[in-house]
Order: sequence, then structure tokens, then C-alpha cells
Amino acid sequence: MKIVRFINDADETRYGVLQADDTVTYLEGCPFDGPTDTGEQATVVKTLAPLKPKSIVCIGLNYRKHAEEGGQDMPEHPVVFMKMPSTVQNPGDPIEIPVKLASTMVDYECELAVVIGKTAKNISRENALDYVLGYTCANDVSARDWQSKWGGSQWCRGKTFDTFCPLGPLLVTADEIPDPNQLSIKTILNGETMQDWNTNDMIFDVPTLIEFLSGSSCLEAGTVILTGTPHGVGFAQDPPRFLTAGDEVTIEIENIGALINPVIDEPV
Repeated sequence: MKIVRFINDADETRYGVLQADDTVTYLEGCPFDGPTDTGEQATVVKTLAPLKPKSIVCIGLNYRKHAEEGGQDMPEHPVVFMKMPSTVQNPGDPIEIPVKLASTMVDYECELAVVIGKTAKNISRENALDYVLGYTCANDVSARDWQSKWGGSQWCRGKTFDTFCPLGPLLVTADEIPDPNQLSIKTILNGETMQDWNTNDMIFDVPTLIEFLSGSSCLEAGTVILTGTPHGVGFAQDPPRFLTAGDEVTIEIENIGALINPVIDEPV
């Protein structure tokens, strides 16, 4: 099932199912509680991020080629950081370059996002995917100057500015993606492909990440896990290529779709 979250012509926020002919029908019930497709046609006025996450847990340095391009050793355990839920941005809405806490090094990162569908704690790798509701595209937007220079040795400041976590355009349920580590993934910036790789290059695959993150810790339904980005990020280009107002960033993942966001300067 391909689940979309949207505003309809009655100004209501609803969930629906994207059909093969690109129409949307209403879902009855919450996506986390076994919803049913009503078959009733919906009018989509605006597409929203597929969910409002309970929390956003992120993994750094999780692709072999990306670790190599940054001159980093392969991590022994997953590298974990967080984004605030307020970073979420809708498909089509702008990524804002920070102005108040100014950054000139805002970078793109295409990522597979995993949505936890039911409470998970101390889960084994073997049944980890049973706890996944589905998958969507994410852009782990990163202010590299705040991440590396001014963030007090932590990554969170450079990762948690408003609009720094676009999600979408829809949520594909886990039954349609039996192996999340066999998907092509790419970033296209102003029509030019910058990242083009496959999730099979993850150092820690999705089941391993769920096992690790749920260890002695509760992952609530609605938790989003960003699983890392492949090589080709802006800071590694020659010369570096950072986002500026007027850009358009597209994240594409096989069997999910394309998440497109323009870039503007933060309104102040």
C-alpha cells in the first residue's frame, strides 16, 4: 500500500491510498492500526509529509563509500544522532537556508527513512522488519559549518534547523519492499545527479539498525529512522557544492518515488 497524507478540499488533514492511476482514495483509520481503503475518491489539495514523527533517530557514516570520501574509518557501532520533529518539511515546501544562525555550507543527503509501526524494544535482527510500518524518502539536510565547527563537537545543531528533514512523498508499506537493502537511491540537484548508489552499501543494514537502536531502548510507533547517506554529498564535491536559494533538490528511491523541495533563504 502507498499511503499519502494530505489536505483535502474541505481543508481536512487526511490519509489516503495512492492508486495505480495516480488517484487517491480515503483511508479509514490510522496507518498504525490496520486502516482500510474505503474506495472513496479524494481530492488532494496539498501533499504533506507522510507522518508527524514521534522522534527522528539518524545514523551517520553508514555507507562504505561515504565513509571513504570523508576519510573516516568504518564505525564499529552505528553512529547515532537526532533531529527534532520540528525539522520535518512537506514535499514541495522549501528547505530554508539559516539566516539568523547563518550557514554557508548547507548540504543535501538522500536517505531511506524507516517508519516504526509498533513499539519495539530489545528486538532481534531476525524479526526486526516485523516492526516496520513502511519506508519513505528523506533528505538529511545538514549545515556543515555548524556540524563541524560551531556545534560543540555534537552534530545536532547543524542537523536540526527548521525544514532540515523533508519526508515523502508517500509511505510505502513494508509488504511492498521485502528487502530495504536492495534499493537504488539518488539525489538530483537542479537536474544534475549528485548521488546515485544503492542501499546494499550500508555498513549496518536496516534489521541491524533496528536491533541496535531498540537495545535497552523503546522505539515507539511513529519513530523515524534515517539510515545514512551514500557518497556524493556536497562537501565532497570538487569544488564543494552547497545549497543556495533558487536550487531544487530531488531525492529518489526505487519503489518509493521522488521527494522534491525548492531552496530559499530563511525569512526573517
